[in-house]
Amino acid sequence: MKKNISLLVAVLLLPWLLYFSAGQSWVRIIDFSLLYLMLSLGLNVVVGYAGLLDLGYIAFFAVGAYCYALLSSPQFGIHWPLLVILPIGAVCAGLFGVLLGAPTLRLKGDYLAIVTLGFGEIIRIFLNNLSSPVNITNGPQGISDIDPLHLGSIVFNHGLVFGDIRIPSVINIYYLFLLAVIITMIFSSRLERSRVGRAWMAIREDELAASCVGIHTKRYKLLAFGLGATMGGLSGGLFAGFQGFVSPESFTLMESVMILCMVVLGGMGHIPGVIVGSLLLSILPEVLRETAGWQRGLFGQVIVDPANLRLIMFALALVVMMLVRPEGLIPSALRRKEMQHE
Repeated sequence: MKKNISLLVAVLLLPWLLYFSAGQSWVRIIDFSLLYLMLSLGLNVVVGYAGLLDLGYIAFFAVGAYCYALLSSPQFGIHWPLLVILPIGAVCAGLFGVLLGAPTLRLKGDYLAIVTLGFGEIIRIFLNNLSSPVNITNGPQGISDIDPLHLGSIVFNHGLVFGDIRIPSVINIYYLFLLAVIITMIFSSRLERSRVGRAWMAIREDELAASCVGIHTKRYKLLAFGLGATMGGLSGGLFAGFQGFVSPESFTLMESVMILCMVVLGGMGHIPGVIVGSLLLSILPEVLRETAGWQRGLFGQVIVDPANLRLIMFALALVVMMLVRPEGLIPSALRRKEMQHE
């Protein structure tokens, strides 16, 4: 109990410590890390629980983001409240998840990965081209002037003042995203322990055996795609309100691959592992941006461009992890046993 309280206090104080020690930019990085964590938890439902390889997950993030952008910007002159738009975006993304899952129920492994990859690219290309003959998404220019995240008179994107205390906007966003992450974690945890979660794990282990004991595999696969996509759509809406701008360039294949790496690296099907993997892979690249200064201090010049060095070190870390600890950094007990037997 004391450890849980200490952890909660540390999480609540983290943005203030970063704000006064490292500056506002690092709090913003943590805000984005929480969004990636939400995405990873959503993908974990599809990949970790149900065992369905999805390389187009970023498409659901895009659907949620564009739903928020279209319903709260000058694009159509609509400015609906946050608590209306977020559920709409989540439901739309969930419908797209079912739409993707329905024709792919018989596919497995590499074939499923190729189809989901294509779906993700189709969504991005559609968003990039839906500017004529009727301008819906504003094409590659994206949608700007999106309404900030707000609840009534409370605007999270602006600093809030309570008496003599002023809370910066990035810290407001941090607490909002933290609340969304906690709700998502509780939902995922309850799913894992439910009858639905046990059915997904049975399908993941042996789909034929699962169907033989009476599990309706097609129905549960569709449910996995739909729920995972719903979480992605919710985080997409928060992203659009946070950024105030969305464009197709934010939803590339590399983003899908990155989210999948977070789930695999941390430990598929295990929420603590997914948390560690997502935070590690979203924060570590930002730390490696500082290598330019380190190289100047050591060698007097920049020998390797920081952007290239980040990718090289990221790739090497993944290779080493898959060789040394293929079950992930913090795997579930079941996953650890499976990998040991293999």
